[in-house]
Amino acid sequence: MVSRLPEWWSFVKKATMCRASPWGDWSLCDRRGDERDHGEAVFAPPSAFFGYWADNQKRNARSVNHEDQSVIDANNQQEIHHREKVVSALPGWGPLGISILSMISAPAMIVAAAMDESRAIFLIPIGIFLFLFGLIGLFGLMAIAPNNSRVLLLFGQYKGTVKQSGFRWVNPFYSKKKVSLRIRNFETGSSTKPETKNKEGVVTQPKSRTASKPSKVNDRDGNPIEISAVVVWKVVDTAEALFEVDDFENFVEVQSEAALRSLATRYPYDSRDDEQSLRGSTDEICDRLRDDIQDRLDKAGVKVLEARISHLAYAPEIAAAMLQRQQASAVVAARTKIVDGAVGMVDMALEHLKRDNIVELDATQRATLVSNLLVVLCSDRHTQPVVQTGA
Repeated sequence: MVSRLPEWWSFVKKATMCRASPWGDWSLCDRRGDERDHGEAVFAPPSAFFGYWADNQKRNARSVNHEDQSVIDANNQQEIHHREKVVSALPGWGPLGISILSMISAPAMIVAAAMDESRAIFLIPIGIFLFLFGLIGLFGLMAIAPNNSRVLLLFGQYKGTVKQSGFRWVNPFYSKKKVSLRIRNFETGSSTKPETKNKEGVVTQPKSRTASKPSKVNDRDGNPIEISAVVVWKVVDTAEALFEVDDFENFVEVQSEAALRSLATRYPYDSRDDEQSLRGSTDEICDRLRDDIQDRLDKAGVKVLEARISHLAYAPEIAAAMLQRQQASAVVAARTKIVDGAVGMVDMALEHLKRDNIVELDATQRATLVSNLLVVLCSDRHTQPVVQTGA
């Protein structure tokens, strides 16, 4: 009440120091109540006083609502990010013994209460409590295999991750989600089929993967190609894997497929120069693919260990034409090598004849010799010699 007195006093002062107005026109009121600047001051009616108070309350409410909305907008702009928090769990053998002992003691308490009715009012509630205590304690037990983990939630709130293998005990009210930390691999183009159960809960079809189907994309030159890759990955942050994405396994598959398609469009299938290509620069392309996939999976708590192209070929509709092109390129390269070698051998033969003075050849004879040697060396068939017997 004391803190509100200055505010009410300002209202009263304001109500009594206004310009002449039959209804207290508050838009013309002097904030300081200075009569010299605003003429004659008259006493405003009570309705004017309460009108000013109501207007002031509305302005304050609008100001508070504006500040609250600003705080809400700022909070909405802050992205909530979950980081893994590794916690340790108690060994499960001690709690197991305590729970079993409590459940065994409960019937003993009830039997003792039946034998001594005077203490039944105390023994029966204690027996019921011990039984419930032991029964609830059993729900905190869990067995964690190596390279596995349990994500702990308490009524929807993340409490930590247990990575210690063995028989462990945690708060029985925790809900425990299993996340495998083992290395996994898959081939792009394949999909996962979840397990199916019948009405009785019996698994009729186990979880499996479909056969890989290569992705058909266009390379940088616009040629349709088929490509697929094998991705090796593991979970390194269980909190991000569960809370940042909906289904982290499906997320890894979809993003890996998208990264592979994006990579294939940035490089040509084959290159005759020193430029990087999908077929000629396998190691560099695979490293680039791994980095691209890792950039997409950082938010999911996944680490990509390796990414390798497992299938690379031209699409069937242009495979025959591209095969002829490759064969022609190979023939041209082979012929170029043969011609270079033949010219070198002819030059060596002429220099040898000239150096040892074996025979003197004029220009016509040298041209004939060169032509014959080139035909013999560059021909793709065996040559048959022709012996001249006349002069």
